[in-house]
Amino acid sequence: MKCGFVSLVGRPNVGKSTLLNSLLGMKLAITSNVSGTTRNVIQGIYNDSSSQIIFIDTPGIHKPTHKLGSLMNKKAYSHTEGVDVILFLVDIYQGFGRGDEFILDKIKDKNVPIFLLLNKVDQFKDKSVLLEKINELKDKYDFAEIIPISAKKKSNLDSLIESLKKYLPQMEQIYSLEDLTNVSTRFILAEFVREKVLELTRQEIPHSVTCYVENYEEDDTLVHVQVLIVVDRENIKKIIIGKGGAMLKEIGSRARRDMEEFLGKKVYLETYVKTLKNWRDEEKYFLELGLEEDE
Repeated sequence: MKCGFVSLVGRPNVGKSTLLNSLLGMKLAITSNVSGTTRNVIQGIYNDSSSQIIFIDTPGIHKPTHKLGSLMNKKAYSHTEGVDVILFLVDIYQGFGRGDEFILDKIKDKNVPIFLLLNKVDQFKDKSVLLEKINELKDKYDFAEIIPISAKKKSNLDSLIESLKKYLPQMEQIYSLEDLTNVSTRFILAEFVREKVLELTRQEIPHSVTCYVENYEEDDTLVHVQVLIVVDRENIKKIIIGKGGAMLKEIGSRARRDMEEFLGKKVYLETYVKTLKNWRDEEKYFLELGLEEDE
């Protein structure tokens, strides 16, 4: 059996989490149009009859403006070590920019095969323009593979899987077939809430929001979940709550639907909002919110 670890790297908002979800056929990592949505490193486990591939979704690499941003970059870089393949995602529709050049410089000395994945190819109506862009990128680095994909449309992902198998070692599977990810159910449920906050508030709410599950109780037919939404400013708290609590109610309603699909049970969800000033720069808040640095 072919088995190994594959790291997904790239700038924020190039589609890494969308790709992970599409490869696994389930919603594991949250997605949004807000840069830097992914914070923690998430492993998703792909299985078929001839392989087990452990995909590692890393935070988007960016210029940090606070300690949380620096921690996210550190996590992303550390998870390009010891893997069998690196998938370097680029939003080909936006083009190969300075941020992409910066990341390539950081990963090209890892002595591991690097695939260049050109995401969002579905947005090109004129395929000749896409071919020109691909030709332009061939000389950037000696990529093991250059594969155009659409993570959202699940286009060319079968070819990606088959290409990956060529570069993975022959070995016994690492995880059981029942294992789906390295993160807890609590973490995934909290992330569903954070996704809806970002989705509904758009650009009004940047990195200054995080969520964690304060209480989780489950019986045969119902799951009771309490999620705390943490922000760093009182005015952001007001935006999330909304007039008469309408925004918070909609956030909870959408998140609950995702939770029920993920858990396969009815969910009773309670959400609260709390202001913790400057939590993104305080080590004690990382510990409290489950964002501690790796040893």
